[in-house]
Amino acid sequence: MRLSVVVPVLNDAHNLGRVLGHLAAECPEADVIVVDGGSADGSAAVPMKYLGIRLVTSDRGRARQMNAGASAASGDVLLFLHADSRLPAGASAAIEKALQDPRVVGGRFDVRLDSACPMLRVVEGMMNLRSRLTGISTGDQAIFARRTVFNAMGGYAEIPLMEDVEFTRRLKRQGRLAALGLCVTTSARKWETEGILRTILLMWALRILYFAGMSPARLHRWYYPRLLPPEPPARDVSSHP
Repeated sequence: MRLSVVVPVLNDAHNLGRVLGHLAAECPEADVIVVDGGSADGSAAVPMKYLGIRLVTSDRGRARQMNAGASAASGDVLLFLHADSRLPAGASAAIEKALQDPRVVGGRFDVRLDSACPMLRVVEGMMNLRSRLTGISTGDQAIFARRTVFNAMGGYAEIPLMEDVEFTRRLKRQGRLAALGLCVTTSARKWETEGILRTILLMWALRILYFAGMSPARLHRWYYPRLLPPEPPARDVSSHP
């Protein structure tokens, strides 16, 4: 198995050095691609400090950036990792073991928030349980997929929000998904700065409205009230099987 790790970034220089250093230690054989969406904080310079890590540029928008990284990847398995997340020890071996079953087309990890707050342990547990029950995952869980399946699906729908939910909804139609018990550690900053209850309610409201048919562009304006949706207009691949 040849693993390609795609890391989309936008003004993530403060996190990027840590995640790339961690990948170099934990997944030294992986093909690592950083996809910059037009950062103004020097993010594009960070990968130059690491041997073998490639930089790709694309239009802003996480889905666009992940598709651009996938197009540049050389591996037969694609893993999408946020810049504020860290893979667990043994991640590559766990993915390889899961994909030994030809019925498995992809999967995700459990998630752990980098906070000592006891309430966030409950939040993590609910996130992981919900994902196991529904087969729907979020980008914080380090989604992975066989490259052949990813390409056949047309990649991520280039929508400004909910691209991870939309992608895993389609991915689970292609075959079995592996729910790996190893934990990806991701930032708890949003939960801590905006409040746990408020963030829970916001996340559920976004999902309910998305499943009810509200456009991702409108949800993006709600989730990021100070930002405009990424341009150019989105390419929607939701009609793919």
